[in-house]
Amino acid sequence: MVMFVTGIYTANQDNMLKRFNHMERIPMFKNMNESYFELLKPLFEPFTCCSGITVLQQGAPADYLYVVISGVVEINYKPYDGASITINHIEKDGLFGWSAVVGSEKYTSSAIAIENLETLRIRGSELRRLCADHPEAGLEILERLASSVSSRVKDAHEQVKSILEQ
Repeated sequence: MVMFVTGIYTANQDNMLKRFNHMERIPMFKNMNESYFELLKPLFEPFTCCSGITVLQQGAPADYLYVVISGVVEINYKPYDGASITINHIEKDGLFGWSAVVGSEKYTSSAIAIENLETLRIRGSELRRLCADHPEAGLEILERLASSVSSRVKDAHEQVKSILEQ
């Protein structure tokens, strides 16, 4: 049974369930070793919310990594001595909440839904456990996750550097 973790936005839960059952169509999972995919799939759960909802808060416990199915989230960073800075926008097939995967205690940025949002999410602790219990699967999964976020991280670094140089 799939349980939806959700706020008010429930209009597309049937559609979301269909997408959840077809996770292998998400580019990050395409052509993944089937046995690795079968280990990973049950660890994900659907999460939906309305535009305007803060999905994760900078400084809050880093529990989940999210894969965007539809909608857009805005990633913001608030330096201790300044105003919040928009770092990036994450759209379909993008990832956010990477802090949960690398074992950080707290999220280093906030993510706010700027459109109604449908995601799949996985607890970072469960993903790390899978990687420890199945090292070969873990290597492929983490390489796919890393390649999905590497260009975004580079772009975000450049954006922050540009803002700070102004």
